[in-house]
Amino acid sequence: MSDRKLTQPENPSEDLRVLAQQVQQAAQRRQEDCIALLALLRLLEGLHQDIRETLFSEALPNNRQKLYSLLRDIEGSGGWPYIQRMKLRSLYQQMEALEEIQEQSTNHTSVD
Repeated sequence: MSDRKLTQPENPSEDLRVLAQQVQQAAQRRQEDCIALLALLRLLEGLHQDIRETLFSEALPNNRQKLYSLLRDIEGSGGWPYIQRMKLRSLYQQMEALEEIQEQSTNHTSVD
């Protein structure tokens, strides 16, 4: 697992900092378990979708000036939050690379 940290807003509130740390720790505890990490990613994606479709949608401004101000704030602070999915092509390329390494290892062992 890499040493990268979760991308966070510039000044998150204390409860969001704690939540981000807890999510990072949950991911680290599942470091070697691809299925468990996938379950965590699905949970986060579900939470993102639920918050976006309910609470965020209901909190949107009801006039043009406030909506314009919100859009400017979104653009000025990093854009719209997005949960990127791993592309199947990338997964396939990783599998091919692993197979190639295993093949080379097998060939190298049999030559000795």
